Amino acid sequence: MHQSQEPQPQVPEESNYALLIRERIARYGDKTALRTKRANKWESLSWRQLGEKLEQAAGAMLKAGLEPQQMVGIYSQNKPECTIVDIAALSIRCVPVFIYPTNTAEQAEYIVNDAEARLLFVGDQEQYDKAVSFFGQSACPEKIIAFDRSIRLDASADTMYFDDFLELGKDSALKENIDDRLKNASQSDILTLIYTSGTTGTPKGVILTHYNILFSGAIHDIRLLNPSENDVSLCFLPLSHVFERAWTYYALSKGMEVVYLEDPKEIIGFIGEVRPTVMCAVPRIFEKIYAAAFHKLESASPAKKRLFQWAVEVGRRANNCKKDQLPVPPGLKFKHMIADRLVLKKIRELVGGRIRFMPCAGAPLSQEIEEFFYAVGLFVWYGYGLSETTATVTCHPPYHFQFGLVGTPMPGVDVKIADNGEILIKGGNVMQGYYKKPDETAAAFEDGWFKTGDVGEFAENGELRITDRIKDLMKTSGGKYIAPQVIESVVGADHFIEQAVVVGEQKKFVSALIVPDFEALEEYARSKGIDFASRAELVNRPDIVEMYRNRIEQRQSELAEYEKIKQFQLLSEPFSVDRNEITPTMKIKRKLVADKFKQTIEDMYHQ
Repeated sequence: MHQSQEPQPQVPEESNYALLIRERIARYGDKTALRTKRANKWESLSWRQLGEKLEQAAGAMLKAGLEPQQMVGIYSQNKPECTIVDIAALSIRCVPVFIYPTNTAEQAEYIVNDAEARLLFVGDQEQYDKAVSFFGQSACPEKIIAFDRSIRLDASADTMYFDDFLELGKDSALKENIDDRLKNASQSDILTLIYTSGTTGTPKGVILTHYNILFSGAIHDIRLLNPSENDVSLCFLPLSHVFERAWTYYALSKGMEVVYLEDPKEIIGFIGEVRPTVMCAVPRIFEKIYAAAFHKLESASPAKKRLFQWAVEVGRRANNCKKDQLPVPPGLKFKHMIADRLVLKKIRELVGGRIRFMPCAGAPLSQEIEEFFYAVGLFVWYGYGLSETTATVTCHPPYHFQFGLVGTPMPGVDVKIADNGEILIKGGNVMQGYYKKPDETAAAFEDGWFKTGDVGEFAENGELRITDRIKDLMKTSGGKYIAPQVIESVVGADHFIEQAVVVGEQKKFVSALIVPDFEALEEYARSKGIDFASRAELVNRPDIVEMYRNRIEQRQSELAEYEKIKQFQLLSEPFSVDRNEITPTMKIKRKLVADKFKQTIEDMYHQ
């Protein structure tokens, strides 16, 4: 069993997260709390204004008749209103439940009914229309509240606009009722249900309590590098995802300014304008920035390529000294100053130029990409966690960590490896169970340890190495076990590859479905004078296939022979959430993809 040697976390005494936020409102007053951009214009809320809106929203919920521990649904893109509803619900001991903004009507209906959410807040016309489509078909929801005044309301449903809803809560007498609710609050109250996006089966509601969130904040206080009210956090992953949700709670608890991005596809342009100092992210973001940097390098002159490679190597040597708390030799320090001015600073400016660190989890991150970002002066604070563990279980220590690993256990969190290689966890961050699913809850625990379903091992330095998901492990017909995520991470680091899905269960060798990075591929084709009428035509050209074959071969040099991709098929369209091929958090639904591309996969084994 592995435990942190750091101090044990001191969990705040507050019985409810909303009480902690009340203290921050009193402390920070006119400082900016929340910010967003609408119609090309920035809008801000101070802590004092946030407090007023929280009181109004909580009062309106009381008027709607919500009882303690009843659920409130939030079906929206990231907006300040989401956080207002979230914390307002907590203020009357209710339970905010987020729904992925891209979920279908059927998926949203399932969550609303399973949670019995009495109110449903929606972000845009599409979400509103989906909500109306199932309104009245069961007892929930009783009312739909639209955040945006431009949404066209349907007279057939009980609906209203958010600003009108807030007006209902402007009765000062309601404040006493809110205070009375909080007097009976307990850290064991349910804070939220996080519905797993589900690569298989029906989504399950993960029960997290106020203690879980307060404990999570306390362990990050010990591990992270001085997060404070001077930081600016960019909220762009869906708030329905435990990582962004828990991080936003943490950011607000530290008094940070939180900036909301509604459309994650706009992240690359938006980040330069916001210039955050911290933000949590998933590996896909770093893969895209890395691909963009190397994509530009492809067309650079030989001299510029040499300068780039020299600068990154100098950055690697200098920053690795800092990582290992060693002095940077004077000659290297001087070279680093030049490399930074000419190259490295420009790469950091792609993410605004002010980033102190970026917590990252959710999927495997290529060691090559992690090392590249550290070399240019961007600390991707890589870790591991699940919805069931209030996000973080392990992450790198600030110094003396090893690239490619996911860090040491957080303070107060115990981690051990079962005989079958499964990662088991105990700690104040572990969920209470799955909502209304006692059998699934019982199956998720063994002697008090949460069974993650992930396979891993501890390296000599005490950091965890993730091998794969137990359910994802594949066995070739030759009896060899392969970990598809590891292979996908190695191959997917190539900037000509957007997505890769490895297949090989009971097959004689490993193959893959490859989605090219079409921006890079199309520019390559034009530079080589290759004409094409469509992407489908481009990916089937023998010279393009051969180019990919060579790049994949180069990437696989460190893999065992039985792990190497022997055949692949280039696809003309990316895997999509809309087609149910990937989850909203970009995890591949392997069984569905294997079924959908069954013939394509079979063809690869008969070439």
